[in-house]
Amino acid sequence: MSPAGLTFEAEMTMPDEIHIRDLQLRAIIGLSEEERRDRQEVLINLILYTDTRRAASADSIDQAVNYRTLTKRVIALVEGSHFYLVEKLASEIASVCLQSPGVERVRVSVEKPGALRFARSVGVIIERAREGV
Repeated sequence: MSPAGLTFEAEMTMPDEIHIRDLQLRAIIGLSEEERRDRQEVLINLILYTDTRRAASADSIDQAVNYRTLTKRVIALVEGSHFYLVEKLASEIASVCLQSPGVERVRVSVEKPGALRFARSVGVIIERAREGV
């Protein structure tokens, strides 16, 4: 057992996390005619689960998840989207993230600030894994 109480096997399989917080974008999202006419603010948070040991050892972007490139793809998806449901938007964002080499699993949070009266925001959180992981 390690000092943290984890076995060596658990330490070897525990994924590391890359956080992308409070990505504020605008998208056509919603059911009503008004929601579909104008872009609305959406707030996106991502947790990318990956193993960062090779990147840390090599100190090279070639061994790392390139979160800048991944974020650009998420921005392009969201700003070009016309989905009805935040669930669909979250699912598509997860798919984009899982296409990035090294991302084993992703947790996606999508919120629509001001979508409900008296609520700061409404949203969904989903978690998806790469097939075969």
